[in-house]
This record gives sequence, C-alpha cells and structure tokens, in this order.
Amino acid sequence: MTPLDDPVLVRVLAADGSLAPTPAAERYLPLIDALTDAELETFYRDMVSIRAFDVQATNLQRQGQLALWPPSFGQEAAQVGSARAARAQDHLFPSYREHVVTRIRGVDPLDIIRLMRGLTHGGWDPTDPKNGNTHIYTLVLGAQTLHATGLAMGLVFDGKSGTGDPERDEAVIVYYGDGASSQGDVHEAMVFAASFQTPEVFFLQNNQWAISVPVATQSRSPLYKRGEGYGIPSLQVDGNDVLASYAVSKLALDEARAGGGPRAIEAMTYRMGAHTTSDDPTKYRTSDEEQSWGRRDPIVRMRAFLEGRGASQQFFDDADAEGRALADDVRTRTNELGGLPRVHMFESVYSEAHALIESEQRWLDDYETSMDGGAK
Repeated sequence: MTPLDDPVLVRVLAADGSLAPTPAAERYLPLIDALTDAELETFYRDMVSIRAFDVQATNLQRQGQLALWPPSFGQEAAQVGSARAARAQDHLFPSYREHVVTRIRGVDPLDIIRLMRGLTHGGWDPTDPKNGNTHIYTLVLGAQTLHATGLAMGLVFDGKSGTGDPERDEAVIVYYGDGASSQGDVHEAMVFAASFQTPEVFFLQNNQWAISVPVATQSRSPLYKRGEGYGIPSLQVDGNDVLASYAVSKLALDEARAGGGPRAIEAMTYRMGAHTTSDDPTKYRTSDEEQSWGRRDPIVRMRAFLEGRGASQQFFDDADAEGRALADDVRTRTNELGGLPRVHMFESVYSEAHALIESEQRWLDDYETSMDGGAK
C-alpha cells in the first residue's frame, strides 16, 4: 500500500499542524490560500461538533436508545473538507457514516438517530430543500454508487452540467468505504460513469478496515488505482487533513461540474472506533496501530494549525461548547422520541387490508394481552 509519506499523496498539514505540503499538493495551494479565517474556523467547528454528537450517539446506543450506531470518530476531516467543497446545487450520496456531511447540508442529526432507532426506513426526505440535496443513508454496501451514477447520468441527459455556468451546473459526490470498494456495484457504477462522462466524484474513505478485514487483504495496490482502471482521473489524499480534503474535492467537483467527467478520490483516514456498536475492534487490531493513528488526529491537527495563525482560546472554548450543546440537544430529543406502536408493523406490509395480516395482528394482540399487565 502507498505509505503515508509518499509524494503522490496530497497533504497540506503535517500531523503537528504545520504547513508541509507534499509535491502533489502544490497545485491545490491557491485554493487553500483563498480560504478566509472564518471558513477555516468553520471546518474546525464542524469537526468538533460532530465528534461530540458521535460520542453521544454511541453512548445512547449503549444505553439501549438505538439499535445500532456506526461511529465516524477519526474520519471528520475527510467528510468536512469534501462536504464544504460542494456547491448548494450539488447532490450528495452518503453511505451510513457521513454524519457531518448530512449536518453540513442541513439534515437534522435527529433524523439519523430516528433511522438508527428503527423509527423510519429513510431518515429524511432528500427532495426537501432544507436537506440540501442529501440522499438517504444506504446500508447495502456500494449500492449508493449506482444511485449516484444514475442521477449523474440524468444530469448529462438533461443538460445540467458542462454548460459553462458554474452557478447553475450540477455535480454529484458519492461516499463509500474501502470495504465497499470491493463490491461489484462500485465497479459497475464506475463503468457507466466513465462511459457517459458523468459529473461525479467518487469519494472513497479508506479507514483501513472493512469490519475485521484489513485493506491490505482487499487489494495489492492503492485503491485509487481502481478508478484509473476505468479511465477515471484518480488521486490519493491525506483524509485526516481537512484542508487537503477540501482542496482536492473542490477541484474535482469543479472539473466534473464543468463537463470534465468523473473523478475518484481515495482519502486515507482511520476508523478510531468500532465499525458499528455491534463490533469489537480489539479482536482484530492492535493498540499500537490505534495509537499511531491517534497521533494523526484530524481535530488536533487543525487546532494546532489555527493556534499557529493566532486563533484565540475563546474560539476553541466556544467550539467545544457548541459541540456539548449539540450532544445535549440530541440526547434530550432522543429520550423524547418514544417508540412505534406495534400496529405499525402490520399497517406497513400491504397497501390494502389483508386477511392473513389481520389474523396475525389479532394473534399478537391476544398474546400481549395474556401477559402480565396486558402490554400494548
């Protein structure tokens, strides 16, 4: 696999937060230089807030409030940089771990909670303008890449990209992981994307582990080269460097939106937590590995960079307070959600009344009534 100090890797910030662009990052520096202090600080606040939310959601699952939780701890920079690079008219297709991507686009974090609690099949309405063209989570690995490519093909057919008007042209960015990159759906999506030159960015978050399978077992070469195999310009970025993630995503989206065809990005990052709360990473990886990646923490890195630029302690205190407020709000609203009436499982099977379903509902009603207290 490509070492993290390889010159082909796009990195702007070193692990200690100092500016240390790799040779591959040189072309992106003007995009980073154009960022304002407010934008840089927004990147940091995004990461801090979503980590607080993520920790809170993990705790809620452990307390029995959620059926499952997929942590994003450690992957914040890849997600924040790429999401902040998208324009309002762009379409975003997450997998199931892009919590901060959805929040940046306007999705209420409680909608993710509702999904993981089993109260909804989708979470939010992607056609509602308040959700910023954010499509729903997809737990079927890689399936969202086909959905994204289909929509991107539609943009080509409808003349909604490559017109020369960046304020109107649209693009698509789709997120998936290193495990999903081995799914046939991803490769089929790339075939059609390349064939129809879709305005699309494939954003692969390589967090090093497909549940318990290391990425080295999945591929004998860097994963970004798979995109190159389909004729898609591809690159590798330090996914724990929010500035690099932003710059490569912005240029890729701009090029795709302008009619340049699809692009592929492999963001090298690390899943610091479990794959989901049903997983135990201590069974398959070492503490030395986790500590090594912990020293590359994206939030610590960006904080050091901002401190070097003169950001005040008050700013960092405020960012932490915003994160705590978000976590507290989510916890409060989660505890107020309640559950679904059991009749819902019967009402959602057929669009019209069905004798077998009615019989099964009566059986369950009688069974529940026979229990102590006659629970409903």
